[in-house]
Amino acid sequence: MLSRLADVLVPAAGRLTVSADDGAEFAPGSIFVANHTSTADPAVVLAALHRLGAEPAVMAAAGLWRIPVLGAALSREGHIPVHRADARAGRSLDLAAAALDSGRSVLIYAEGGLPRRRDAGEAEPGEFRSGLSRLAERTGAPVVPLGQAGSRRLVSGGTVKQLAGLATAPLRRPALHVHAGPALRLTGDRVTRTERAREAVIAAWRVAVGRLESGRVGRGGGI
Repeated sequence: MLSRLADVLVPAAGRLTVSADDGAEFAPGSIFVANHTSTADPAVVLAALHRLGAEPAVMAAAGLWRIPVLGAALSREGHIPVHRADARAGRSLDLAAAALDSGRSVLIYAEGGLPRRRDAGEAEPGEFRSGLSRLAERTGAPVVPLGQAGSRRLVSGGTVKQLAGLATAPLRRPALHVHAGPALRLTGDRVTRTERAREAVIAAWRVAVGRLESGRVGRGGGI
């Protein structure tokens, strides 16, 4: 439901286009990993993946489960709360592994949080935490890198600026682009696996930025 809802709401706020590398396939039980720049990212990425035929369980901040209605919807649809710096932190990987083992895909933000900067510009993804590497090692699931660009044009900065961005987005209709790179199998030690995944996301992000700046419409069309 949330994926379908995102694919309705995001086009109302911006012009979303989607692209994927030739021959890109999203096998059941894949791990999607995307760069994280804005609170709008999950909606933008879910809308893009819905167009590509994927509806993953999202690993998201546990605080979202405290929001009335939203929390119930997240639980009902099998999304995964992430408790950071908490004794329950390992439970999120257990739930993600179970989802993958059942054939469901999972979306993870390996940077583990949002950048502190307040501008609306693009920037290379930050350092990845080890959760992605540990999940891939544990399950053997293929990792699909996603690069998204433009969501900071929807919302960025402090609370007041973010609310203003949401309110004016339907009038501004900023361009948004998500690019899916080829799936990869992570091998090597944990540091190597983590860096290889980050490099793949950076490559996908650079394609997304290039498509956005050139105005080229990718697979999925423009809205």
